[in-house]
Amino acid sequence: MRIHFIAIGGSAMHSLALEMKNHGHVVSGSEDILFEPAKTALEKAGLAPKSLGWNPELISDEIDVIVLGMHAKGDNPELKRAQELNLRIHSYPEFLAKLSEEKTRVVIAGSHGKTTITAIVLHVLGYHNQTPDFMIGAPVPAVSKTLSLQKVNDFILLEGDEYLSSAIDSRPKFLWYTPEIALISGIAWDHVNVFPSFEIYLAQFENFIYSLQEGGVLVYNEEDNLVKTLVEKVTHPIKKIPYQTPKYILDQGVTFLETEEGNVPLNIFGKHNLSNIAGAKWICQLMGVDASDFYEALPSFKGALKRLECIAKGKTALLFKDFAHAPSKVIATTEAVRAQFTSKKIISCLELHTYSSLDPDFLKQYKYTLQQSNTPVVFYDPDGLKIKNRKPIDPKQIIESFGHPELLVLTHKEGLEYFLLNQNLKNTVLLMMSSGNFGGLNWGRLIEKVNES
Repeated sequence: MRIHFIAIGGSAMHSLALEMKNHGHVVSGSEDILFEPAKTALEKAGLAPKSLGWNPELISDEIDVIVLGMHAKGDNPELKRAQELNLRIHSYPEFLAKLSEEKTRVVIAGSHGKTTITAIVLHVLGYHNQTPDFMIGAPVPAVSKTLSLQKVNDFILLEGDEYLSSAIDSRPKFLWYTPEIALISGIAWDHVNVFPSFEIYLAQFENFIYSLQEGGVLVYNEEDNLVKTLVEKVTHPIKKIPYQTPKYILDQGVTFLETEEGNVPLNIFGKHNLSNIAGAKWICQLMGVDASDFYEALPSFKGALKRLECIAKGKTALLFKDFAHAPSKVIATTEAVRAQFTSKKIISCLELHTYSSLDPDFLKQYKYTLQQSNTPVVFYDPDGLKIKNRKPIDPKQIIESFGHPELLVLTHKEGLEYFLLNQNLKNTVLLMMSSGNFGGLNWGRLIEKVNES
């Protein structure tokens, strides 16, 4: 096939483009801005656009299919040209679903924990020399890429996102996959720019449950009351398997999972990650890995990139980077760090970066999320507000929304760097939480300071 990717630079889009080229298809693409690691990966494969921007002259009736990325808007010139030519246009998840029609689809869904659960499953399978087809939202040590499609595999493991498929396809991505096996880790209102009310957001997960194949299996976190209530009321003819946080102990800074085969030491920590392990265990068993083999692989699992990832460790100081941005994720991460490092000072820095977190009304959802921090900091980049067409937020409103009287609000990268680099980090955990990059923070200098503390 000849495939053209509009907005090829996206995390998922560029991975799919690379995979299609590896399968012998003729691939082209366009983008208005390229970031790493997509930029270098596309350049090495000879797929980087010759020039940035949208060029409708690239679109002709010789193209078999257009894959439209979420970054592209509805008035994109290339999209308009493709529509004029009546070309086949697919969103990323629709195209991926068509490529995997003959496989057993396993989808990991939920407002939080998706990437970690998917990563655990991939790690365990890889440990035992089994690698299914997969798509995951962040790089993990178990695999060298974020997407893999092979004709020989019976299973495909997919991280299921509830966000919209594309500018012309308002269905949540995970509704395309119609899985035989699925998991829901938790539900907490997110993406307020797309789902303006909690009820609308919740309805997407109900639709997801009904998208399972009849006779399929749904694994769900019964400790999440929203998930439990939703799953129990659904009348779809599927098997429902609940899971709970397993028993564990914390001994001299190491978390041990209590199992029938003895205590298993872990490289990850936090109640939310223990819950993720329980969900992943069920998925692995449904994919043919027994409990004993699952436990054998766990100690070597070190997590996914930016998921409570320790990026620096000094004599008494630690620096963690976490993808947490939604309120439920922020509170789970800060509570996990507090429980793990009871004797250390905790400096938590949260960047307001998403549409939801920059919405003045949604800010109230962050009430008390940073209570476990000794020094809480909230950062947002005014340029990010301009890009999202939002007005500046009054720092007083942020402080009031978080409900922490000692909260520090910073709005410039230079001020954030100055603050962090002038802290006494002795016996301190520095926790950086964001789905962005803190305005281009100099991580090298910060890592150096932590390593010296």
